[in-house]
Amino acid sequence: MTTSIMPGAEPYFHEGGAQGVLVLHGFTGNPSSVRSLAERFAKAGYTVLLPRLPGHGTSIEDMMTTTWEDWSGAALAAYDELASMCAHVVVAGLSMGGGLAAMVAQQRRVVGAVLINPLVTAPGPEMDEGLRQLLEAGVETVDSIGSDVKKEGVAESSYAATPLGCVVSLFTGIKDVEANLNKIDAPCLVLSSREDHVVTSDNGDALMQNVAGPIERLWLEDSFHVATIDNEQDLVESSALAFAAKVFS
Repeated sequence: MTTSIMPGAEPYFHEGGAQGVLVLHGFTGNPSSVRSLAERFAKAGYTVLLPRLPGHGTSIEDMMTTTWEDWSGAALAAYDELASMCAHVVVAGLSMGGGLAAMVAQQRRVVGAVLINPLVTAPGPEMDEGLRQLLEAGVETVDSIGSDVKKEGVAESSYAATPLGCVVSLFTGIKDVEANLNKIDAPCLVLSSREDHVVTSDNGDALMQNVAGPIERLWLEDSFHVATIDNEQDLVESSALAFAAKVFS
């Protein structure tokens, strides 16, 4: 399969102090969409790890060979690597990366989670049936979900199409995350765009209603889904840094 990485899609690591931050990108995206956030954490002195999830940042053909088990396994492995170097870890994620961050918070010991327009609830049986029918009809991809950005002149580096088999796997995995939201007892910061054309705000609602630990929510008024590169990028980053400083103290 393709091994060449799209420009800017490389993973990122910065060795800093004893406090670590794991940053996770979204579905069909790559590290470029959250690299600035990772770099802000690094500049603040933290040890930061931003992996490139399997099948991402290369080609859609690569992605079509991967599943939720690959992406979630990579997220947990990245946490374990970071935790071996750091006394405490905060996890942060965008979109599917937010769902993966929630899963990490369920299965590992984190001191906080930053969830940016996270996907943590699966659509209902009607969507499942629609996806099944499309796949049975031989439809492998649909239009891209990437680059939902309000800021003029800014585009997300993401795949030009969405692989349906991967969507099915994603929703299957997210069902388990959704069922275990009450296992998250670490403090959480949820950032939700008022207008998001990819992930509906009821995902944030589900977190607010079910997470066991302390949770706060910041509404973004001038950003679409990929808020990490949108009009409120600095607000997203500064809020995440302030949250990390608070939970690490």
